[in-house]
Amino acid sequence: MTLAPQPVPQHTDEDAAMPPRADCVADSAGGLTFDITGTARTGAAYLVLRRRGSDEEVSLPFTPAADGRLRAGLPSCEELPEGRWDAYAQLADGEPQRLVPGLNDLRSLVDRVPDATACNVAVRIPYATRHGNLTVRSWLRAPHAEAGELYVKEEELSVRGRLYGETLTPDAYAEVLARHTPATALRADVTADGTQFRFTVDYGALTEGVWDLWLRPAGESGPRVRIARLLDDVAEKKPIFTYPKVTLKTEQGPALAGPYYTADNDLSVTVTAES
Repeated sequence: MTLAPQPVPQHTDEDAAMPPRADCVADSAGGLTFDITGTARTGAAYLVLRRRGSDEEVSLPFTPAADGRLRAGLPSCEELPEGRWDAYAQLADGEPQRLVPGLNDLRSLVDRVPDATACNVAVRIPYATRHGNLTVRSWLRAPHAEAGELYVKEEELSVRGRLYGETLTPDAYAEVLARHTPATALRADVTADGTQFRFTVDYGALTEGVWDLWLRPAGESGPRVRIARLLDDVAEKKPIFTYPKVTLKTEQGPALAGPYYTADNDLSVTVTAES
């Protein structure tokens, strides 16, 4: 999925000029570089990132690069609050134009391992929206619990992961929290090995609904850390990472239970009545 050209919207002869196309390169520290083909326009040019659903905006200057291209860099030190950031090119005094994705080189994001001493984990993944436009999905987690291997068994789910920005203590445990009734929370014992952790979710203890998985690295006195899978090149894991479901016997009848990733790539478990 890396290094693959992204789909470009189809235009007719009656359409205006094609929108600018941006190639993106990601680095392992969390930075992004955007290249667009140079235009005949003169004057200042900027890459504009607008956070969807808010009035937040980040402007980064384009500078000349090789082969008549313009280049803008989003460094890892530039804070980009969590969300979806739509990308535009502001050329001279013209109106901002929505960018479409070109070639995305995201190889450095595969199996990325951030600095264990960092106080937060910053993730930025460029992707093509369903309308064929370029958007950057950003996460900023402090601390962060990265989900690793999931093992689906007949009556339970085994989760392994790694913690960043916090220390696992002997009081650590996992919390399985009912999304629509937050007061309903179940605990699961955590086994720690340095920054790595593992625990098991007992499906039989869950009722129908959605259950979100959290890590409490210092027990009740410390932070509650959402468990998520962010450190790779997949911006939206929900339709791609799928797992088998198991059949449970409940007081209300048979039910299906299994893990899934949410639209924000957080790890949850769903229990639904079997139809």
